[in-house]
Amino acid sequence: MTSILEQLENSVSHALVVAFGTELAATDPLIAPTNNPKFGDYQSNVALSLAKPLKQNPRAIAQSIIDNLQLEDKCDPPTIAGPGFINFTLKPDYISELLRKIQLDERLGIPEVQPTEKVIVDFSSPNIAKEMHVGHLRSTIIGDAIARILEFRGYDVLRLNHVGDWGTQFGMLIAYLREAYPEALTTANALDIGDLVSLYKKAKVRFDEDEEFKQNARQEVVNLQAGAEDSLHAWKLLCDQSRQEFQVIYDLLDIKLEERGESFYNPFLEDIVSKLEQKGLLEESEGAQCVFLDGFTNKDGDPLPLIVQKTDGGFNYATTDLAALKYRVKEDGVARIIYVTDSGQANHFAGVFQVAKKAGILPESVEVVHVPFGLVLGKDGKRIKTRSGETVKLKDLLDEAIERAKKDLETRLQEEGRQETPEFINHVAEVVGLSAVKYADLSQNRTSDYKFDYDKMLDLKGNTAPYLLYAYVRPQGISRKGNIDFSQLDTDTQIVLTEEAELVLAKHILQLEEVIKEVESTLLPNRISLYLFELSQKFNQMYEQCEILKADEPQRTSRLILADLTARTIKLGLSLLGIDVLERM
Repeated sequence: MTSILEQLENSVSHALVVAFGTELAATDPLIAPTNNPKFGDYQSNVALSLAKPLKQNPRAIAQSIIDNLQLEDKCDPPTIAGPGFINFTLKPDYISELLRKIQLDERLGIPEVQPTEKVIVDFSSPNIAKEMHVGHLRSTIIGDAIARILEFRGYDVLRLNHVGDWGTQFGMLIAYLREAYPEALTTANALDIGDLVSLYKKAKVRFDEDEEFKQNARQEVVNLQAGAEDSLHAWKLLCDQSRQEFQVIYDLLDIKLEERGESFYNPFLEDIVSKLEQKGLLEESEGAQCVFLDGFTNKDGDPLPLIVQKTDGGFNYATTDLAALKYRVKEDGVARIIYVTDSGQANHFAGVFQVAKKAGILPESVEVVHVPFGLVLGKDGKRIKTRSGETVKLKDLLDEAIERAKKDLETRLQEEGRQETPEFINHVAEVVGLSAVKYADLSQNRTSDYKFDYDKMLDLKGNTAPYLLYAYVRPQGISRKGNIDFSQLDTDTQIVLTEEAELVLAKHILQLEEVIKEVESTLLPNRISLYLFELSQKFNQMYEQCEILKADEPQRTSRLILADLTARTIKLGLSLLGIDVLERM
C-alpha cells in the first residue's frame, strides 16, 4: 500500500510539473506530518524553497500548486498558512478506507522492497575468552533491531558476529595455560569462562613484566598462524567454551547471529597487503606498512596512517576489516554493509572505508555505513561499573532486571489480591525485565550516552516497555471482557470516526509505514519507540473518552477495530525492536 505521505508527495510533484514545467519534476515536495493539528495533518514548504529560483511570491507559488492538485477524495481543500506553507487535512472517509485496507493485511499495509537486496548487519562482536559485559549491550540490541526492521521490509539480511578470536591475546593465554592449567588446553570445559577471564588477566601481567614469557606468547601466535595442531586444538577449545557462554546471552535476548570471526579472514590478509602495494598505496613508517589517510591529521598537521602490517610482520585490525570488506563484497554480493559499533571507532571505519575505495576493494555500488552509539552510564552519569570498580557482566545486568521485574509484579499482585501461578509470574517477569532493558536503550537516540536506571525503565508510566506492554494488554482485556474474537470482526462494517480521539488515533496508526521507512534509511530505531509510545498514549485517551463495549453500532464495531489495529501495531512495532508482548500482566 502506498503511504499517505507518498500519495501526497506524488500529487504535489505532479502539480509542480503541471504548474511550472518538467524541469521541476525532481523537486522534493518537502512534506512532513505537522506537530500542531491547527495546521492540518501534513504540511509542505516547497513553495518557500522555490521562491528564489521561480522569482515569485511563495504564497502565489503555493496557490498555483493547490490549483493543480488532485486530492479531492483524500483531503479537505488545502490551505495556505504564513508565508507560503501548504496545509493538508485528511478526510475521515479516506482515513476509514485506509484502515479497512490494513485491517485485512497481516503486514498492516507495509510493503516489502522490490527487488530484494542483500544487506550485512555486523553487530555484537564480543571477544573470545572474555565475558560479555555491559559494553556489548548496545551493539547487540541496536544491531538486532536494525536487522529485524530490514528483514521485515524484505531485505536479505546476513547477521554477522565479527568476534575477536585471533591475535596476541591467544598467544598470551595459551602460553599461560600451558604452565598453569595444561589440562584446559586438551579437555573441553576444563575451566569456566570466569576462570579464563581471570587467567587472561594474569597472563597479561606476565606478558608485560616477563620477557621470556612474552617471547613464548609470541611464539604461540606464530604457531597458531602456522596451523600447529596442538595450538589450534587449544584455540578451538577456548573458542567453543566462549561460544557456549555467549549463546546463553543470545538465547535470553532472542538474538540470531552467524559467527564469522577475525580468524575467518586470516588467510586473506597477505593478499590485502599485496593489493595495497600494487595500487601504490603502501608507505613504510617506523618499520610498519601504512596507508596515509586524506583528511586525518595529528596535532602537528601531519597525515595519520592506517597501519596494515606491524613492524613484527603481524597484521592489524584494519587489515582484517579490509579483508572482511573484500570478502563481503565479492563473495557475499551485498548491496549494503552496516557496522554497529561504539562511536569511538568512527575514525577507524572512516579510514578503512577510504582505503578500501582507493584500493578498488569497495565499489561505488556498495553502501557502507558505520552506525555509532554512545555509552551506557550509571545513575551518576559515569561509566556503569560494579562496586568493586569492575565492568558489569551483561548476564548479571539482565538477571537483575528480571529479578526486579519479578519483585514489582509480586508486590502488585499482592496489592490487587490476585493469585497467579509461579510459571505465570516467572514468564511475565522475564518478558518485562528483558523488554525494559531493550526498550530503555532503543528509546534513546543511539548516538547519545544514556543512564541505566532500573527504576525508570521498569516504571509503568512514561516512555517505557511496561507502559507499552500494558497498552497492548488493554485491548486483550476488552476482548476477554466482551467475549470478542478480533479476527472475526465484520470487515464490511464501516469504520466511523466521529470523535476527535478516534480520528487522532486512526491517523497515527496510519503513520506506521512512514516511520518504518524512515528508520530503514536513518537506522535510528528510537523513531519506532517514540511512535509506539505516542500510539499508546492516543489509544489510552480514546479508551478513556469513548465507550467501546457499551457503544451503539456501528461505533461499537468501529472502535473494536481501532482497538485491534492498535494492539496489532504495537505488537508489530515491538517485534521490530526484539520485544515480545504479553496477553496478560
